[in-house]
Amino acid sequence: MFNTNLDQLFKVGIAGPVGSGKTALVAKLCEKLNDKYNLAVVTNDIYTREDAEFLLRQNILPMERVRGVETGGCPHSAIRDDASMNLEAIEELQMSLPGLQMVFVESGGDNLGASFSPELVDVWIYVIDVSAGDKIPRKGGPGIIRSDLLVINKIDLAPLVGASLEVMEHDTLRVRGDFPFFFTNLKDETGLDKVVTWVETQFAQPTPRWYEPAATYNNHVLAHHH
Repeated sequence: MFNTNLDQLFKVGIAGPVGSGKTALVAKLCEKLNDKYNLAVVTNDIYTREDAEFLLRQNILPMERVRGVETGGCPHSAIRDDASMNLEAIEELQMSLPGLQMVFVESGGDNLGASFSPELVDVWIYVIDVSAGDKIPRKGGPGIIRSDLLVINKIDLAPLVGASLEVMEHDTLRVRGDFPFFFTNLKDETGLDKVVTWVETQFAQPTPRWYEPAATYNNHVLAHHH
């Protein structure tokens, strides 16, 4: 039985560099939440619908619940500067799926500069991975500093790449302040329950979001850039 205590559609953005685990996170969240909520997914790829096809192959959601947007050029523009293609895809899903409650919007693989327009999503998750090295959190960028939730994935690879989770935790606390973050290994689902609980909590109690003015954000980045 779907949880119908909220009529308003709840939109969750998921962004992060190529290969960090965005699609894996979307798949796992759908798997865990599909029985409780009326769900759909919009994926963004530059020239293909590869991520949408991956989700369909996994049989996690039926075809009518997945939309693939081909962004062309710059994938981050489609989630930030001109979100019209994504908004259109969400509208189509709403029209075809009565009672739709939650949509995950997955960004095309991008650099550390990606961020979501507040017009497009209610909250957004940024996914980085340990294999890129433990310096990533201190490099900052909107996803690391301002996302509603930061997921640091592939913690199992830390010993292989010589990355220190302690250093990553220290730097993340420093640049994110009170914004939450979780360490995960999505392959064996370590830490996944925390992400699922966070999404459900946000769904149940949506709170007004505060987006920092650009000037504040730029100072923040400069202060923490090494």
